[in-house]
Amino acid sequence: MARLTPLAKGLIAVIILGGAGALSWNFGLKDVVTGLSAGVSDAVSSKPATQTGSNPEASPQKARSGPLGSAGNPLRVSIVSFHGYAPALVANGNALTTQPGSIYAGKGVNVEFVIQDDIPTLSTIFEANTAQCAWRTSDFWAQEQPNLRNAGGDGRAILVVDNTQGGDAIITRDPSVQKVEDLAGKSIALLQYTPSHGMTIDALENSSLSARKRESVKYVYINAEEGTAGVRAALESGNVEAAALWDPDLALALKNVKGARVVYSTKTATNLIYDVMVCNKKALDNPDNTAAFQAFVDGWLTGVKEAKANPDKAVAALESTEEFFKLLVKDQGRDFVKSLFSNVVWTGLDDNARILGLVGGTNHYERVYRRFDGIYRAAGALANPNSPVIPPADSFDYRFIKALLDKNQTAKSDAAKPEFTFSTQERDKAAQQAAIVTKPVMVSFPSGSAELNKRAQQVIDKEMAPFIENNGSAYFEVSGNTDSVGSREANLRLSNQRAQAVVDYLVKEWDFDRARFKVLGAGPDRPLCNEANPSAEGLDLDTCRAANRTTRVALLTR
Repeated sequence: MARLTPLAKGLIAVIILGGAGALSWNFGLKDVVTGLSAGVSDAVSSKPATQTGSNPEASPQKARSGPLGSAGNPLRVSIVSFHGYAPALVANGNALTTQPGSIYAGKGVNVEFVIQDDIPTLSTIFEANTAQCAWRTSDFWAQEQPNLRNAGGDGRAILVVDNTQGGDAIITRDPSVQKVEDLAGKSIALLQYTPSHGMTIDALENSSLSARKRESVKYVYINAEEGTAGVRAALESGNVEAAALWDPDLALALKNVKGARVVYSTKTATNLIYDVMVCNKKALDNPDNTAAFQAFVDGWLTGVKEAKANPDKAVAALESTEEFFKLLVKDQGRDFVKSLFSNVVWTGLDDNARILGLVGGTNHYERVYRRFDGIYRAAGALANPNSPVIPPADSFDYRFIKALLDKNQTAKSDAAKPEFTFSTQERDKAAQQAAIVTKPVMVSFPSGSAELNKRAQQVIDKEMAPFIENNGSAYFEVSGNTDSVGSREANLRLSNQRAQAVVDYLVKEWDFDRARFKVLGAGPDRPLCNEANPSAEGLDLDTCRAANRTTRVALLTR
């Protein structure tokens, strides 16, 4: 699954919620529903509607002549109606086809964007030659690449186009749900096998919930045809206690659902969800096409600069090419559309270099690809669960970003700078609020010692560092904990020393800012398991005590 068309989501939302009186037409689309009801089927059909400023719909049967990227044979790119792609439309001259005087025209490449809100598979797109490239979220790409290979094809991502930072979230209207762990026994609505689903699984697996309590979370899967509008409707109706969804329905839910608030979001999990451009490997492998793909990437990144410098131009590009945004601007105004931009980062060359680890540090794209491949295999999302695991490095073609980076020292320098700054003052302020999720990690120490052995270091590398990297903007409380055996005073002292040893290792080996971490020795005072009744968690006493002896990483939001 992937992002459904915002037009379909918006209209469905108004029909479902408007009929129930939920929004009282506050969304302002009464005229849309009244005047365009006949066009709803076109908007969600397998055939994308002709868009303003475009040539007639691209067709694989259309005669093409000349090299790829020429006027007679434009590089075709499949996208959906989504504001993350505004920079590319700006680069094309606020149109789906390259306009004279546009950024892409200046780069010597002709690009044709094909709106396919029904989201056909990459196998379908590439085999029919509808487009050479198509958008995908990084988690969706991790699901689809094995399927694409099974069908005899393959692809490579060539560009990270955006990074959601607040545009995906778990929200609730239930006052008893204050943190991720409070979802135990609650119901949460979402679209299965989408970024919302993966984000929720990731959050729960990184929580302090026992396996039994994680299983008590009730997933309510909304039909794909209803989209995130259906997820929002389930929350508004009170049928579920929580929902996981993305913009624009996320923004609308927080605006219109009484009492709705964020529990966990990509505003904190800043290195979790990316959109990428995936291109047909056969086309990429043809050396005659290299210049066109290079110009495509270069033009998109130049469009990022232009869109960031002039967000009104980005709104205008969306309005002139995508019917959904034309209607949204008409009924809600440009400022509403611009407000959506604050929850997504249009990723420039420096952002790509940082995300891809090209100037040192972690390759977040590959880490996320690997993580979601594991999540979705376990969840049963792959068409063939026996498909071989694809190394993340085989999912991305780095040539085009590297070529630009080699010529841009400023981008290299900017990419090497921390994305976020931290201070002890801000950390202490964040620590005054309750943690939104706490991850227990089995870091073992020799009896009576606070010295990390190799095995303990490996556990930190595997279980703790990725959690910190996922949540790139967050602060953390690292606590040492013990069971109830022995002197409380001695346990408090030793647990503090052990927590400090863990933080020292994270700072030294992973280059995390020390100001991000608050150290706490909690001793036996924060048990995860009741040692007087371990069977309540389905555990024996020894296992219960082991759970209480974990080092814990509590996530503190800014």
